[in-house]
Amino acid sequence: MKKVLVLDKGHSILSEKLLEAGFELDFNLSLSREELLEIISQYSVLIVRSKLLIDKEVIDRAINLKVIGRIGAGMDAIDTDYAEEKGIKCINSPEGNRDAVGEHCLGLLLALFNKICISDSQVRKGLWLREENRGLEIKGKTIGIIGYGNMGRSFAQRLSGFDCKVIAYDKYKTNYSDDFAQECSLEEIFSQSDVLSFHTPLTEETKYMFNKSFIQNFKKPFYLLNTSRGKVVKIKDLIEALNEGKILGAGLDVLEFEAFSNELENAPTELQDLFLRNNVVLTPHVAGWSVESNYKLSYFLAEKIISAL
Repeated sequence: MKKVLVLDKGHSILSEKLLEAGFELDFNLSLSREELLEIISQYSVLIVRSKLLIDKEVIDRAINLKVIGRIGAGMDAIDTDYAEEKGIKCINSPEGNRDAVGEHCLGLLLALFNKICISDSQVRKGLWLREENRGLEIKGKTIGIIGYGNMGRSFAQRLSGFDCKVIAYDKYKTNYSDDFAQECSLEEIFSQSDVLSFHTPLTEETKYMFNKSFIQNFKKPFYLLNTSRGKVVKIKDLIEALNEGKILGAGLDVLEFEAFSNELENAPTELQDLFLRNNVVLTPHVAGWSVESNYKLSYFLAEKIISAL
């Protein structure tokens, strides 16, 4: 059986490649959890969207499932350990958006250091404030990276032309120093970093990893970048550190709270505070959301599914 249930909108290359390989595809982008439970036993491949939880209940109903695919990198909505126990392969496609994430992260850093968002807003108001917008150079700074997988390495690679020092900590790897970053301990991250950038999945270990006690370990004020998952960073503690000058600025593509409407007054109080700060650059979870990554995410996932089956 090579039936595929597709719950996420991807590039057409996904369906093209799977159909060419002899798979039968059913698309349902608005399927509810209850509906999924009713029909999942019919399929050997499930391609999920990030907001639909694939837990033990779903997996137990999926008696014919061989592969769970995710068009993207994050697997936090899937109980991957339980799925693997059941003989189900869990596949994602971080190769597809790592370039976009690396470039976007560099963009956040340049925007912070050169006060690009602030000065753009001022110029549009007729203000020509040069001294107030004097920037910083990346050259000579130490950039600390936590999580040296596809995304962390992509960011490090893009920093290689800036004549800065890049150090990387990854709890689950050893001997990963390369041309772009030097392997280090968490203590070295704390003592050396001028900039800290998170590139971790969201797990029980990394949830709110960036909190008050974590911040207190740093030996000098620093800038924060987060393009991983919003709940890695505790916003309340970030705001406190910004107020105290322990953190000099932040570039955030992801937020602890993302499910709010376009009306600012409906956002949590912590976010409303964050939105008013000119030393914080925000983007709406689009670091890996490029024209090119849209194609590559689906292409690489299709290749892996075909290879797996």
